Amino acid sequence: MTTRTLFHHSLLPTARKVRLALHEKRLEFTEVTADPFAADDELLALNPAGDLPVLVDENGQIVCGTQAICEYLEEVYPQTNLLGRNPKDRAEARRLAAWFDEKFNREVTQHLAGEKLTRRLFENGAPDSRALRAGRENIHTHLQYIAWLTERRSWLASDDISYADLSAAAHLSLIDYSGDVPWADHPLTKEWYVRIKSRFSFRCLLQDTVPGIAPAAIYADLDF
Repeated sequence: MTTRTLFHHSLLPTARKVRLALHEKRLEFTEVTADPFAADDELLALNPAGDLPVLVDENGQIVCGTQAICEYLEEVYPQTNLLGRNPKDRAEARRLAAWFDEKFNREVTQHLAGEKLTRRLFENGAPDSRALRAGRENIHTHLQYIAWLTERRSWLASDDISYADLSAAAHLSLIDYSGDVPWADHPLTKEWYVRIKSRFSFRCLLQDTVPGIAPAAIYADLDF
């Protein structure tokens, strides 16, 4: 039997989401870090597109891409439900997961984590000040939306934790690493983040380090 293996990179928020999901489901797995910008023969043999993440399950099944992996995990390991108990909750979890993986990523993550972490690590370049300014302006609307949701539900999509929460937290964890989340301006969102940050599944992210870039002082602090 094959050892369950996840090919990923810690600076990819969608790969961070998959790591959270695997831990929430208490599935043991081995992590293999791959360069998302290099043509790696081993990765290409698994996924001809060369994209991360890629999951190789215990039975040898290869699943490529974040959405496919998350749906696969729900079908094969349904004991811990991360999608929702009914069609309404599942639709909302999918909607919000897409919100953060697409809209938040485009408007915030790429501008902040992309410039301050990814660009520096892979290109050894200085961040674009215009991108940073845009990300810092855009993030407030999203943090307000998270607060609005948590005033009405226990978690973002419903009263149960779901992929919506994992998606949002995966993106915010990268921005929190560089110290660019204005937590003081958004106390309700901070309360939600403290809850998810304190879960056992989040420990893997809090142990992440970016070579040559130290995390913000509060990054691994559960009581910040």
